[in-house]
Amino acid sequence: MYLKLLDIRNDSYVTDIVMQDYRTSSVFRKYNIDYCCGGKLPLQMVCELRGLDTEQVKKELYNSLRNISVSNSLIFNDWSIDFLIDYIRHIHHSYLVICLPEIADILERFVESHKTKYPLIGELADSLKRLRIELLSHLDEEEKIIFPYIKQIAHAYESHEPYAGLLVRTLRKPVEKMMNHGHDHIAKYLHCFREVTNNYTPPSHACITHKVAFSKLEEFDNDLVQHIHLENNILFPRAIAMERELLRLQD
Repeated sequence: MYLKLLDIRNDSYVTDIVMQDYRTSSVFRKYNIDYCCGGKLPLQMVCELRGLDTEQVKKELYNSLRNISVSNSLIFNDWSIDFLIDYIRHIHHSYLVICLPEIADILERFVESHKTKYPLIGELADSLKRLRIELLSHLDEEEKIIFPYIKQIAHAYESHEPYAGLLVRTLRKPVEKMMNHGHDHIAKYLHCFREVTNNYTPPSHACITHKVAFSKLEEFDNDLVQHIHLENNILFPRAIAMERELLRLQD
C-alpha cells in the first residue's frame, strides 16, 4: 500500500516529479535518469527507452516519499543504554553510510558544471569531502571502541561487577574526547555549510540539481544535529555519570 503524496502519472515529466519532491531524485539517480536539464521527458517514455518497468519505477518513487519521523514526546533518556546505542547505530550511522556518498556525488557533479557561476560551492564540496572522511573515522571509532565500552560499563554498573572500576580507569578518556572535541569540530562544518548556502536556500533561478543538492544537504544537517544531540546530551553524559560513580565506589 503506497500513500500517494504526489500524483505521479505515466505522462508526468521527470523534472516536474523532482521539482515536487527532491527525494524522488534518488530513484532517478539509481537508474541514471537525468532529472535536470535533460529530464524534460515523460516518465513512461524514459522508462521505455531504458527498458524499465514504469509501474515498478513509480512504486519506488512513491516509496521514496515516505515520511518517517520520531515524535518529540519520546523520552530518549529513559531508554536503556543498549537500546539507545543500537538506535544510533541503525538509524543515524546507517543514514550516513548510505546517504553521505550520494550527497557528496550530487554536490561534486553540480560543482563541476557550475563552479564558474557559484565559486563558493566548490569550497562547500571540498568541506563535505573532508567531513565525510572524518565522519567515517568517527563512526568506526564509536562502533569499535566507544559503544562497546559504554555497553560494558553499563552492564557492569547495573550488575555491580567488581571489575567495573578497572574498565573506567583504562578507557574513560575516549568518551570525554569524543564529546568535547569530536562533535564540536563537526558542528563547525555544519555552521559553514549553512553560511555558504544561506541556510540551504538556492537562488530563485537555480536549476533542479542545485535545489536537490541543497535539499539533500539540509536533510543531512538535520539528521546529524539529532545524531549529535543523542550522543552529546544523552548517551555520553549518562556514560560519564556511571564512570564517576564507579570510580567513587572503588576509591
